[in-house]
Amino acid sequence: MRNVLPFLTRVPVRGDFEKTRGELWAFPLVALVSSAIPTFILYLKLPLANVLALLALYFTIGLLHLDGLADWADGIMVKGDRERKIRVMKDVNTGIAGIFAVVMALLLQVYSLPLVPFYAIFLAELNSKYAMLLALATKRSLGSGLGAYFMEGMNRRQLAFGSLLYLTLLLPPALYDPKSLLSPLGLLAGAYVVKLSIENFGGINGDCIGAVAELTRAGTLLVMALVWWYA
Repeated sequence: MRNVLPFLTRVPVRGDFEKTRGELWAFPLVALVSSAIPTFILYLKLPLANVLALLALYFTIGLLHLDGLADWADGIMVKGDRERKIRVMKDVNTGIAGIFAVVMALLLQVYSLPLVPFYAIFLAELNSKYAMLLALATKRSLGSGLGAYFMEGMNRRQLAFGSLLYLTLLLPPALYDPKSLLSPLGLLAGAYVVKLSIENFGGINGDCIGAVAELTRAGTLLVMALVWWYA
């Protein structure tokens, strides 16, 4: 996991980028690190804990995936053929669709957190990281960027090991409260992002994977907020 941490977080750990492709299975494990401080903040029930927890999360993981979400949304929403959509997604400028997507993703998380148990942000991060692994497992690369680079290293063994880790990490919250078993429904948000990406762009790149990560986390928190609100 040491080589994956510097890529998925801002944790000051020295890793070998060339070896990252061989540790894709460890993506779910990263959730333990990325959610640690936010979970602690929510557990303490500090004033504005939902805002502070989200700030702590992005301080830990950085804004790379949010940037990817913005670029992805711009490409999805623009009218035109596939080439135009890809060109807009790769444009360094952020359009109104990208700004709207980022704002909505943040609002969904901020307003969901007060309605869920303190460990929900761990489950949301667990889903987020696992959804990235599943996106890479599609092997539907777009271009020759980071997405394609990691997809080349993806195989059945890494997917199987990563899936086993995901289920193992999901087990403790599920034993504590069986309602946590509904949290994997948040993976549907990531699956929908993958579907839209393939339909609109013909494949998946780093921006698409960033969108998968962000919308899966937001979707998971929304699902859990609804479950706990109605329960």
